Amino acid sequence: MFNDWVVVPTCLPLVLRRCHACASERFRASGKFRVNANHKMLDAWLLVLCTVCGDTAKLTVLERTNVRSVRPGLLDRLHDNAPDLTAELLQDPVVQRRNRIALDWDDAWRLDTGGPDHLDREVIDVSVRFAARIPVRPVRLIAEGRGLSRAGVERLITEGKLVSAVRLSGKLTGDFTFTLKP
Repeated sequence: MFNDWVVVPTCLPLVLRRCHACASERFRASGKFRVNANHKMLDAWLLVLCTVCGDTAKLTVLERTNVRSVRPGLLDRLHDNAPDLTAELLQDPVVQRRNRIALDWDDAWRLDTGGPDHLDREVIDVSVRFAARIPVRPVRLIAEGRGLSRAGVERLITEGKLVSAVRLSGKLTGDFTFTLKP
């Protein structure tokens, strides 16, 4: 029987991009979109605000796109400034690559362990799911979920008491499982 842990976003991540006005490196998403139409061609941007000076920058969502090729409902969501669309577009690899941005997820997620673990068991199996594509080190998740230090988790891995089919060093954005043998 698996214990289920879920990595849940608590807010939108910060956008890592250089500010032209003050040289800061962090922007927060305003949740607002700007749409501009020129005949049958459409441009759309997500507006982000510098965390230091408040200057507005535009992240390109659509560029010189024929109105007929826009996904149904997307135009309505852009006009309505849909909050879920902001989160969806920030995590879109195409939008990130086009705008040369990265996301800073520090303090923008939490780990939901679903309550106390069954510590009386010989072996504990845990399934970790990601509610969003949040890059996190598995060692950090396990340390936080079990109330251990990262060095303690590394020691368990070295001793063979913590095993997983995925590499636990580095960052992951996808679901994984691990087994802890106390």
